[in-house]
Amino acid sequence: MSRDTSFYYSFLVLPDHKRRAIIAVWDFCRAVDDAVDLPTVDGVMMNRTAAVLESELASWRREVDCCFTEKEPLTVQGRRLKPYVKQFNLPRQPLEDLVEGVEMDIHSRRYETFNELYEYCLRVASSVGLVCIEIFGYSDRRAQDYAINLGVALQLTNIIRDLPTDLEAGRLYLPLEDLRRFGCSPDVIRQGMSTPVHELIRFECQRARKFYREATHLIPPADKMNLVAAEIMRAIYFEILKRIERRGYDVFSEVVRVPRPRRAMIAAIVWSQAILCSLHRSMTVRRGA
Repeated sequence: MSRDTSFYYSFLVLPDHKRRAIIAVWDFCRAVDDAVDLPTVDGVMMNRTAAVLESELASWRREVDCCFTEKEPLTVQGRRLKPYVKQFNLPRQPLEDLVEGVEMDIHSRRYETFNELYEYCLRVASSVGLVCIEIFGYSDRRAQDYAINLGVALQLTNIIRDLPTDLEAGRLYLPLEDLRRFGCSPDVIRQGMSTPVHELIRFECQRARKFYREATHLIPPADKMNLVAAEIMRAIYFEILKRIERRGYDVFSEVVRVPRPRRAMIAAIVWSQAILCSLHRSMTVRRGA
C-alpha cells in the first residue's frame, strides 16, 4: 500500500495480522472500484461499453462468492482476502453491496435526491467500513452505526474534493435537487468558482460535517482503542474537509490534500488520545471495583 493513500497511517497502528487482513480487504475493494473506472492511454479517455463493464463486475461477484464458498478465487486480490473471511468471520453482504454500488457508476451518473446519493454512499463506502470493523474488533454493536456514518462522511468528502475531476469523467455525484436549490448546473460548475458554486459546496461540506459529528457521537467508549485505525481515517479525512473550507470551498485550483507529515502527526495525536482514554477508562473501572 502506498504511503500516498490517506489510509496508510491509520493501518500502521494495527497489529501485523490485522494489518495484513485490512490491506487484503482494501486491495480487494480497490480492485472492484477500479473495474468501472475508464482507463486512459496517453491522457486520452478510453470508453468501454456498459456491457463490458457489467461483465467485469460479474467476475467480481463471482470472486465474492469464491471467498465465501469452497471455490478458489481467480484473482490475486480474491486469493489474498479469502483466508481472512474465516479468520475474522467477515460478512458477505457488505462486499456484495460494494459491487452493487460500483455498478451504480455504470448506469447512475446523476442523483436526483440526497436519499439516492446516500444509498450510493452506503454501498461503496459504509459497506467497506462494516467489513473493516470486524477486523478491528468491537464489543458494542453501536460500532456498526459508527461505521455506517463514518463511511458516508468519508465518501461525501471524496465527492466534494473530486468534483472537477468527476465532472471531467462525466460524473456528477452532487444531488440535482441541490444544484437547483443554489441555481447551479453542470456547466456552471465546470466554469469554476462563482457565488452559486461557493454556496453549493459550502452546503455539501456542512452535510458532510453532520455525518462526521454523528460518527463521533456513536463511537462506543469501550471500543475507542479497537477502532483507533478508523478514528485516524476520520481525522485525516476531516482535515481534508477543513482545508476545503479554509480555501473558501475552492476545489478547482488544485486537489486538496493533507501533506504526509501532517497525516503522520494526526495519526500520532489520535493514537495517543486513544491510549490515554483507554488508561483513564481502565483506572475508572478499577476504582469502581
